[in-house]
Amino acid sequence: MSDVNPYQSLRTQIDAAAQYLDISEGQLERLKTPERILETNLSVEMDDGSVEVFRAYRSQFNGDRGPYKGGIRYHPQVDRDEVKALSGWMVYKTATGDIPLGGGKGGIVIDPSNYSESELERVTRSFAKELTPLIGADRDVPAPDVNTGQREMNWIKDTYETLENTTEPGVITGKDLASGGSEGRVEATGRSTVVAAREAFEYLDKDLEGATVAVQGYGNAGWIAAKLIHQMGANVVAVSDSSGAIYSEASFDPVAVKDYKRETGSVVGYPDAAEELTNEELLTLDVDLLIPAALENAIDEPLAHDISADVISEAANGPITPAADDVLSDRETLVIPDILANAGGVIVSYFEWVQNRQRFYWSEERVNEELDSIIVDQFGNLVDAYEERNLPSLRTAAYVVALQRVMNAGEQRGTWP
Repeated sequence: MSDVNPYQSLRTQIDAAAQYLDISEGQLERLKTPERILETNLSVEMDDGSVEVFRAYRSQFNGDRGPYKGGIRYHPQVDRDEVKALSGWMVYKTATGDIPLGGGKGGIVIDPSNYSESELERVTRSFAKELTPLIGADRDVPAPDVNTGQREMNWIKDTYETLENTTEPGVITGKDLASGGSEGRVEATGRSTVVAAREAFEYLDKDLEGATVAVQGYGNAGWIAAKLIHQMGANVVAVSDSSGAIYSEASFDPVAVKDYKRETGSVVGYPDAAEELTNEELLTLDVDLLIPAALENAIDEPLAHDISADVISEAANGPITPAADDVLSDRETLVIPDILANAGGVIVSYFEWVQNRQRFYWSEERVNEELDSIIVDQFGNLVDAYEERNLPSLRTAAYVVALQRVMNAGEQRGTWP
């Protein structure tokens, strides 16, 4: 994995797209810079009575198109620049999906595997207390991210509602169904990744049925993507997690691999695997479709020269560095950018927010149909921009479309003295 600064990657991607737009230097800098960042220390009592201090962040990048929207991750590598980058990507992800939200992101520097459930609850509620003045259904709506899920979102919702003496399920998304969550939310990121891939194969006039697929990362997004692409008739021949990768030319049953990982803690050692690989070896397999679904910067410039996949659909945020992107563009590898491919999470979070505000809840079938429709429509918009403006990549097309939408909203709001 490259150590490229993710915030610099974001700024580089925006600069690359801005060349194709009529935008002033001041406007451009505003669109590359977060509006505000909360940086706080959480002092939390542990089960043994000791106190630990955890660094935590919340970046609100841009709210021109609606309330800030973005997840909260728990990871030892969380830092200020990562959160800034992720909040910026959320701005352009919501704009690419053309949903009326802005972009934010949060995180705590913690390895949750080292703490008990009661300790994690106290850490989460401590962070929620710090967030309460900043968040709300019309201000900033957090969601799950790496190492967080329904449990943590329920805790944040309850803390906010208790402190504010209100009932406001729309303050956060990714909740359990009983707490106001949406059907289809758990599968949303993986689903949009494969719907976008399906559209890309159709655009290239390639057959998805029988296509070979490698999935790097077997967390929620990765394994759901593997399951759904398998259901579409593709052959999942390689998957990985942080421990390593497994490969079989005959393909895997993604659900059986997930069951094995749940029992043993890793996909490595799966009995039907013909071969074990490293994560880098998986990324360079000669497959029709590659789905990077781990952390950012998985594919750097040196590795990009060895990429053999025809199509890459980014389930992770920022898995390809800008320099690697240039290499892949030169090699005519079609990359479906993260801000469309993995936008299912935020799109269904938007559906959840809408349902919370209406107090009227949709069926899973409706959620999936609405998500599919948005991804299809916006993929078409990216292709139109890519072809009509003769842009170098779909990523540049996505940023051109998204930047224009955010610029338009900002100009219509005007400048407050």
